Amino acid sequence: MDSSSLRLSVAVFVAFLIAFRARKKNSLSTSGAVAGFFVVALHIFVGYRIQVLANSGIASVLVVAIWVLGEGKDTWLNSKDSRLITSLIGAVIGHYSCCNGDTWSSELGILSEDMPRLITTFKFVKKGTNGGVTKTGLVAAAAAGSVIGVSFVVLGLATSRFESDIVLKQLLVIPIATLAGLCGSIIDSLLGATLQFSGYCSIRRKVVGKPGPTVKRISGSHMLDNNAM
Repeated sequence: MDSSSLRLSVAVFVAFLIAFRARKKNSLSTSGAVAGFFVVALHIFVGYRIQVLANSGIASVLVVAIWVLGEGKDTWLNSKDSRLITSLIGAVIGHYSCCNGDTWSSELGILSEDMPRLITTFKFVKKGTNGGVTKTGLVAAAAAGSVIGVSFVVLGLATSRFESDIVLKQLLVIPIATLAGLCGSIIDSLLGATLQFSGYCSIRRKVVGKPGPTVKRISGSHMLDNNAM
């Protein structure tokens, strides 16, 4: 079995396993599971070692562009071969590092015992406030980016042919992806603190994202919601 056939088999198997498990646990609807299957399979088959679940149309378009420009070959990050392809691969890695960093910082940062600080003023705010950051959340964001970088390198070594001098260049992806994860979280926090409304509802006794008669504003303006972000 050649490398392309093997990669296709692995892509279909892994994508099916993830989609089936998500559907069985009702984490996704049937249509969502089908869409997830194609997105995951696409990313694995094209050969760019980022096995993360995401529903990004931009990244999917980039991966297809890389595959077309690279004539279906599993191309490493090497600007001597093609600066354009290298830039596109870097964009995909950066995209997922930012997304992963934002997710980890939100999910793990809220578990921190420390009170978050609003990133624009550094004043303490209630947990759940858009734009609130903690040390735990920022560390988690950096770690999330590094996971993307390590995944790219490790999976690349496991599935592709390579030369020693090229491998050393790939290792630079790890610190860059780590920084991208941190930057993604910081940028999201800045946008959240300024363009997303956060207020405290005296009736529900929690931070909410929409203004109202019983809501006292904490920060931000009501310009973007979570979907827009």
